[in-house]
Formats: sequence, C-alpha cells, structure tokens
Amino acid sequence: MNGSDRGLSRRAFVRSAVAIGGASALSACLQREEAEDVPQAALAPDELPDRQHAWNEFLGTDDDGNVRPPEHHLLLGLEYVGDGPADATAERERLEAAFRTLEGAYKRGNEGLVFTMGYGPAYFDRFDADLSGVDLPEPTSLTPFDDPELDEYDALLQVASDYGHVTLSVEEALKGELDELNGIEVEETFDGIFEVSDRRTGFIGRGLPADNQSGVHGIPDSDPVPEDAPMFMGFKSGFRENQASEDRVTIDEGPFAGGTTIHLSKIQLHLHQWYEQDSRGQRVSKMFSPNHNAEDLVEGAGHNLGDSSRVTEVGGDPASTGNGTVGHAQKAARAREDGEPIILRRDFDSTDDDTAATHFLSLQRSIDDFVKTREAMTGTDLDTPMFNSGILQYISVTNRANYLVPPRERRSLPAPNPSAE
Repeated sequence: MNGSDRGLSRRAFVRSAVAIGGASALSACLQREEAEDVPQAALAPDELPDRQHAWNEFLGTDDDGNVRPPEHHLLLGLEYVGDGPADATAERERLEAAFRTLEGAYKRGNEGLVFTMGYGPAYFDRFDADLSGVDLPEPTSLTPFDDPELDEYDALLQVASDYGHVTLSVEEALKGELDELNGIEVEETFDGIFEVSDRRTGFIGRGLPADNQSGVHGIPDSDPVPEDAPMFMGFKSGFRENQASEDRVTIDEGPFAGGTTIHLSKIQLHLHQWYEQDSRGQRVSKMFSPNHNAEDLVEGAGHNLGDSSRVTEVGGDPASTGNGTVGHAQKAARAREDGEPIILRRDFDSTDDDTAATHFLSLQRSIDDFVKTREAMTGTDLDTPMFNSGILQYISVTNRANYLVPPRERRSLPAPNPSAE
C-alpha cells in the first residue's frame, strides 16, 4: 500500500488490502477501517451449531428478510503437508484448537466472523477406504463451451466478515504471524499441517462493485456499474425465496450428517457488450425474464422485488417464450424440486489480478444438485441462440472444484468413514 492509494474510498481501499494480503496490508487496513471494536465471541464453541455452514441465523437481513452476506471474503486453497491424516490425532487436535481460537476471537456473524472448512477428493484419496455416505466427484467441465482448470486442492477455507481486517487477521494468525487475535492468544496454527496453494478474495454488497470497477479488465472504462448494485452485473441476487434453506442443503444421514458440499467456480466476466451495447431492457430480460422487462418489474438493481425475483410467478416457461430470449433466472428455476430451490448460493465478486470475476460458491446436499442447476441454467435443451440465452455470453468458467464440508465435530482432518474409527 502506498501514496497512490490515498485517493481510494475507504471501501475500495479495504478491498484492495484484502486482495493484497500480508502483514503490511493488514496494518494499512486497520488504519482505514472504522475504529470500533470487533466483538469477541458471544457463544462458547460448544454452544455453536453443529453445522459449519449454519450462518444465516447469525447474519444480518435487509428490510425484506433477505440474508445480508458479509462484505469481504477470503478463499484459501490448501495443500495437506502433514505426516498422514490416517494417523493424525495430534494434528487433528492442533487444527481443532486453531479453529476454536477463531470462534473465540470473534462473534459469529457480519460484524465478526463466519468460516467453513471443506475437503476435496484429493484429500480423501490418501485413504484406503472410500468416502462414506457422500458422493464427492472430481470436478468436471459442465458445459460444451468452457474448458476450466479443475482444482485439486486438498482443502478449502472460506472466511468472511464485514471487516477486511478480520479476514486478514485470521489468515495471518493461521500462518503463525500473529501472537494474538482480537485479544485471544493464538496457540495453534496451520504450520506443518497445511500450506496455502491458492488465495482468492472478493466482496459483495450494495455499492461495493461500483466502488471497485475502475481500471478492471472486463468492465468498460465508463464505470457503468450502478451505485445500488451488490454485484458487477448490476442486479441483486440471493433473494430469500430463490435460495435453498440451510436444512435443504444439509446432508441428512451417514457419518457426515450435518455437513454439506461446496461447488466452487471461478467465473470471468465480460461486460463490455452488457453495458455498452445492450439496453437496460435487454439486461433485465437476460438476467430475469422477458416478462420482467415487458411489465417493468425491476427498478434499479431490483431491490424493489422484495424477497423473491418473482421468476416463478411471471417468468413463464422458457421453452415457450416465443421471443427468442430467455432469462438466466428463468432457466435456473427449472431445477427446483417440489417448487423449492436445491442450492444455496454464497457467491461474491472479485477483482483479483485486476480482472472482474465472480467466485460462484454454492452449497447443496449433493454435488448432483449443483450439476442439475447448472444444466438448467445452461439451457442447451432450449432452442435459443447463446447470445439470447440468459447471461451465457458474458461469462466464462476458468476453474471448478468440489468439497465436502463436514459437521463441526469432524472438520479437522476427517477420515472418510468416521464411524469406523
């Protein structure tokens, strides 16, 4: 961080610091973020939910009851470097102590910290036994027009907070660079257990994309992202009625009951035509449905829609719209079961490497639920040209990965069949 950063807004500066990482970025972030104290834990670790992914009851909501995700996110792709998880009692104890330090240092929620620890197929391949009760396939390319890198990290740590310095402090503490975390002594770290192989950052929230759009590849130089938009494409997402519940995405039987799965995609955005050639009406039609545009349902970024995109009410059957355009939400809604969504999105935007991207992170009971949703969103079964098929022409998937997120009691170097231990 240097003198050239002084003209940045506070929010843009914090985003930049989180993206850079390290001790100097943490120091600079602490100087620019609000001075109020971040609260320590309100609950003892044993009082927290069994589900790592049980965030919603601790997160804020807007006036319509939609969950307000934390503004700053950090994803660490981890390589296991320990002696062997098949006989790693001491390592498990150290890792669990590190996680409990995080839980004690910060209140669970936006103003503190939420995090999950997941494990990929590469981690479980070290064992002789098969993974019990969970289908965790290797990631694959899911569309005929993408050729993503298939990530093979052993584990994924997701950290999120409204405060950028919290995500950076957690990272530094786990690396062994901090002796104290928000007033709590750091006794254990990732040292000798995990090494960071990949680091991704991002943000979500009204005004944050507009604050961070300048000079970013994939976005026109005219700074077109609206001030009220929570994501780069200019529209609200994550409506309560369009999200699966945490219950729906939770594994309900077997040794990993109480856990979930993560699919993580990195999606590069190409928004020059989106903003410079497409009209406002075309953007509404392609994001939601042509009927949303015809009936003038979407004001600004769509905050007026309340707790639902209303796509199941007014979108219509994308196979019979008759006007040559189908909406992204209109297509994805076809993957519902008994009228309910089957994935819970916790995605966010990014400017890592000065490139506009979305880290699409979804939770689901099985990876197959994500595959069904992605196939519906891709819509190759529809007789629609790609340039009128939702947002397909504005995105390209560069990475894919799958992870199992065990329940909290099994989050530290789990065996593939814990009940057999």
